[in-house]
Amino acid sequence: MVNPALTMEDRLRAKAHELGFATVGFTSAVDDPVRAARLHEWLAEGNHGDMAWMQDRADVRQGPQSLWPEARSVIALGMSYAPGHDPLSIDGPRISVYAQGRDYHDVLKKALKALARWMVGEWPDSQLKVFVDTAPVMEKPLGQAAGIGWQGKHTNLVSREHGSWLFLGAIYTTLELAPDAVEVDHCGSCNACQTACPTDAFVAPYKLDARRCISYLTIEHAGPIPEEFRAAIGNRIYGCDDCLAVCPWNKFADTAARHLAFTPREELIAPDLAELLALDDAAFRAKFSGSPIKRVGRNRFVRNCLIAAGNSGDLALVEHVEALTGDCDEVVAEAARWALAQLKAPTPSGEGVGGGACPVAAAQDQQPPPPNPLP
Repeated sequence: MVNPALTMEDRLRAKAHELGFATVGFTSAVDDPVRAARLHEWLAEGNHGDMAWMQDRADVRQGPQSLWPEARSVIALGMSYAPGHDPLSIDGPRISVYAQGRDYHDVLKKALKALARWMVGEWPDSQLKVFVDTAPVMEKPLGQAAGIGWQGKHTNLVSREHGSWLFLGAIYTTLELAPDAVEVDHCGSCNACQTACPTDAFVAPYKLDARRCISYLTIEHAGPIPEEFRAAIGNRIYGCDDCLAVCPWNKFADTAARHLAFTPREELIAPDLAELLALDDAAFRAKFSGSPIKRVGRNRFVRNCLIAAGNSGDLALVEHVEALTGDCDEVVAEAARWALAQLKAPTPSGEGVGGGACPVAAAQDQQPPPPNPLP
């Protein structure tokens, strides 16, 4: 029996929380020309790098009604993946916190579809579409418009309750929902995320040049990683958490709000680099089944591991690196040759590492809001 005192929005919120979403808000589906202009400016500057799909569908990405004219409201949802440890405290190879549990695409999509089925049952005349990351949707500015957080100076959504650790999803619907208040910017004068970036990827507060971002370089970029960034990548083998992890608002994030699916796999918190370097395609697919890491493929991932190996100074990795200098993928082979050169470079005492024969071894809307700091 439906409680007549509950509004449509109250009922939607309650159901979303029941399905594992930590936060939910509502906003109009009408296109915002300011957001659209920022997106096109960011793209025109080439800040999207090789992500041609952002440019190709910019006309529909620029606003909800550009994608679906019948949409009237947007439901913005966030699911917590707050870590129980400091991501910056890992000395060995580092995998971004978001990729240490199950693939968020699968988890969010399942929950969104369950919410969609419930909505259709409650309001049969309504229509809706669900989106998780891969669609041309600017989830972060829509999330700010719906009041679930604001786009920080690192361009990611920040929540006063969940910090920087939210996966975002959206539902476009023909329902007329009462919009929530737009969340204001609470970054103030803080610039911790800007100074934490190892590769100086922030051309200005609230603006990211993806071509310099370690997450882009290790996940989206398919070719050789430019040498100017290799040392700065350090031990990061998949993504980078630095700008997120230093955000002061994370002190309010509680792992109690984290969805169980995003409980980190222990072997991904502190992986063994030698084991990762030995992965062939079949072993890679088996190890990362159900993980977002699987989408980049073995070659790109091993390339990343080789950069970390070259930066490690760990001489025990030499034989593992040498074995990849003749890899059938030239990007991997080139990264191996670079890593080997780093490991064999003379030490301060003038000594080097002995060599040997090298056997042949058999893949938001980033456009942010303007500054609006509070005192």
